[in-house]
Amino acid sequence: MPDELDPTPYDALLLLSFGGPEGPDDVVPFLENVTRGRGIPKERLKEVGEHYFLFGGVSPINEQNRDLLGALREDFADHGLNLPVYWGNRNWAPYLTDTLREMIRDGRRRIIVLATSAYASYSGCRQYREDLAGALAALEAEGLELPEVDKLRHYFNHPGFLDPMVDGVLRSLAELPEEVRDGAHLAFCTHSIPTASADTSGPVEEHGDGGAYVRQHLDVARLIADAVRERTGVDHPWQLVYQSRSGAPHIPWLEPDICDHLEERHAAGVPAVVMAPIGFVSDHMEVIYDLDTEAAAKAGELGLPVRRSATVGADPRFVAAIRDLIVERAATERGQDDVAPCALGALGPSHNLCPVGCCPARAPRPAAAGADSPYA
Repeated sequence: MPDELDPTPYDALLLLSFGGPEGPDDVVPFLENVTRGRGIPKERLKEVGEHYFLFGGVSPINEQNRDLLGALREDFADHGLNLPVYWGNRNWAPYLTDTLREMIRDGRRRIIVLATSAYASYSGCRQYREDLAGALAALEAEGLELPEVDKLRHYFNHPGFLDPMVDGVLRSLAELPEEVRDGAHLAFCTHSIPTASADTSGPVEEHGDGGAYVRQHLDVARLIADAVRERTGVDHPWQLVYQSRSGAPHIPWLEPDICDHLEERHAAGVPAVVMAPIGFVSDHMEVIYDLDTEAAAKAGELGLPVRRSATVGADPRFVAAIRDLIVERAATERGQDDVAPCALGALGPSHNLCPVGCCPARAPRPAAAGADSPYA
């Protein structure tokens, strides 16, 4: 039997994700949930939904979360971490509010949250915290006794997140024809966000050109590129690029777009490109449509050999990293002075508690699991 790991004071883990439709009839209602309050016409939502209809109206994200959920439960049991794992989504079933209600009725009093987003930004962190606050407010209105809720720190530079991506890039390079392999460029891909949102991502002291969002992605890209060079002896040129822009044309978003980047690289004579989706935990819709479908089609038009490397998904090293982060945070909350957070690269471990002013919204809403939480 493994030695028991101490999760005290936590008595449950909540896997908190975005959610996605699981059939054609779910697509428009799901998109209405995602865009609620923005006044987007249903006709426009149907146009956006075509991405989902190409895949039978099913987003892969829920099945991938089920895989991660099962892997976490198995890993915890194998390593003596007695912590039940629940799953809730922000925009589709199982809904966050319903899952928290279930946890309260199961007697859970101190919950640690794993968000399926590794980096700092409004949409990748604070919006999750806002939805947590909204769910807690709804349950408080029902007269339920609320649990204390914390959120795990950003894990973008944990080796358990990085190592699977390094291996994915190496596999993709090996799949390229030998005559173009050494000259291949690496395109590290992440979700584009408005530049104004990027500039104010992270704590206030990190605000500025690109904010924490861009700096964190650049650090991850450097770490992966360095590891690939050490493993292959080849120094592949690389660039951070963006995908999945969804905003109004007059609002500046982070660039270059991956398709524009492929055109530029082809025009410069680059023989091949490996697309590495470092901004995504799993192969959900933004990966399988924007990269595997749209970008791959662009590369085909150009005659440019491309490969797309894997996301971490439920890789055992990532699952072990989550276990490590829970044990680390639990020890910190117990006041242990020997906690050594694990992080690679130049930026060090992220904060445990999001400070005031971190990743602000244009229209502020209460956010749980941070220094400004109304549920501290």
